[in-house]
Amino acid sequence: MSVGEVLRHGDEVLVAVVEVAGALIIFVGAVLAAVRFVVEGLRHRTAAVFTPIRLFLGRYLALGLEFQLAADILRTAVSPTFNQIGQLAAIATIRTALNYFLSREQRQEEQRVSEAKPSP
Repeated sequence: MSVGEVLRHGDEVLVAVVEVAGALIIFVGAVLAAVRFVVEGLRHRTAAVFTPIRLFLGRYLALGLEFQLAADILRTAVSPTFNQIGQLAAIATIRTALNYFLSREQRQEEQRVSEAKPSP
């Protein structure tokens, strides 16, 4: 087995591990948010309870997207072709935009929540 084959195989394993980590983060966040949604929804039955749950889920989504982007970068780390570089650029742009808008929405929601809480 040549050094190039070992690097390619090792890179494939690393990409798979990082992709699975990202998917697990998103899955765990979705499950935890769903549980919180059911518990808090049954307990309080008000619309105000859902904003903190959305923010909670948004944090997991943002982190999972970062892991997915890292996997895409790793995928093209070993002798990328121009086609792979173009695909990475498109994927990175889309995921970065998603993450930006998700983070912006989170900041706005957190600001609204903190302004809505009465100060002690």
